[in-house]
Amino acid sequence: MYKLILATRYLLKRRITYFAVLAVALCVFIVVVVMTVMTGLVGDFKEKNHDFAGDCVVSSESLVGFPYYEDYVGKLEASEAVEGVSAVIRSYGLLSPRGRDVNRGVEIMGIDPARHSRATGFGDTLHHRREDVAKAFVPSYDPNLPGCVLGIDLALERDSNGGYAYDSSPRRVGFSISCFPLTARGALAGAGTALANTKTFYYSDHSHSGLARVDDSIIYLPFDEAQALCGMAGATKRINAIHIKFKPNVKLQAGCEDVRRLWAIFKTEKANESQAYLLNTVAVQDWKVHRRTLIAAMEKEQMIMGAMFGFVGIVTVFIVLVVFYMLISHKSKDIGVLRSIGVSNVDIIELFGGFAFMVGLAGSGLGVLGGWQFLLRINSIERWLFAHFEFQVWDRTMFAIGDIPSEVSPKVLAVIVVSAIAACLIGALIPSWQAVRLRPVETLQVNQL
Repeated sequence: MYKLILATRYLLKRRITYFAVLAVALCVFIVVVVMTVMTGLVGDFKEKNHDFAGDCVVSSESLVGFPYYEDYVGKLEASEAVEGVSAVIRSYGLLSPRGRDVNRGVEIMGIDPARHSRATGFGDTLHHRREDVAKAFVPSYDPNLPGCVLGIDLALERDSNGGYAYDSSPRRVGFSISCFPLTARGALAGAGTALANTKTFYYSDHSHSGLARVDDSIIYLPFDEAQALCGMAGATKRINAIHIKFKPNVKLQAGCEDVRRLWAIFKTEKANESQAYLLNTVAVQDWKVHRRTLIAAMEKEQMIMGAMFGFVGIVTVFIVLVVFYMLISHKSKDIGVLRSIGVSNVDIIELFGGFAFMVGLAGSGLGVLGGWQFLLRINSIERWLFAHFEFQVWDRTMFAIGDIPSEVSPKVLAVIVVSAIAACLIGALIPSWQAVRLRPVETLQVNQL
């Protein structure tokens, strides 16, 4: 009982301990805010990539693509693990608004909107046709025109707050899309002046995936139109990818293994076909691996940020060490009295260990409370700063970020609090050992009192 009483008195009566508590609180506050924002950004980025790709992707990195996909799609649709399947054309071309002598390089993505929405989150990214995805490529102003869906940054301008000026209905705008079709061997299919296929499509909707590299570079076209434009609609039709969504009760890795098994069977069945060599370029990947080049960069930034703020914890250790060293040097008489009445070395260590625990608990509690309150108001604070000083943490005209993530994760909080308390305990080790080594006969001499 005396250990708790003494530890509490040291915490409340010694002003120097307030600096230790405030130092821990400040470190915890900074780490809570930064890690919450960073964890939120990475989590949101992963979720958007998952929505874009589906659960599993069977794809070829070659622009030539691969054939015989109808049979394989049939196998997938018959699988008990699969909920949605979407064959996709992916290529590159030039986009030119009609009446303007401007060309822009874009990525072409040919899809069946209804099927693709069952395999991915495409339907939820639409604005005008979200409730009727099957008509995504039907312009509301003229259903007879061939339509296209633009990435939102190709269609609309972002304002300084990151918002878009949405139209009540799509504007009648035509876009000439030019693509260079390839043969199954990778050669240009055209000759002379007919190297490129060109067709005009009309703006029917836009897609807001929340991914900057998608929204500012992809134009979605009807599957059949894209297949013909890219030279993949010959006698042996080809595609570039198949996006797959598993049923809710199917685990990701188990589902991907089933897709790989079906692909191995399919390749064996098509081994004697004339274009079977194209099947060797195809890989079966889960969405994390398929989008790894983008996700890995964000995860590395998160890891580096976490490592940097890990050094903040080291600073806390040294602050606590200095405070305890000064405290023990002023409390040598108390320690001498305790030792003279039979208090053991272990009890002394437990006394100052309990004191360190209280410092860590009080500091982390204040830091968590302050960080939580700040995160609740972080977007309001940023809007106020922008309104009065034109300051933003992220320029919304450059980054596809809406509100700053502010949802606090209990797991992150638990790790931070435990780490703060551990840092305090580590910082108290050396001063506690110094207290144990004090000899009562020396600290209680008359000339020392």
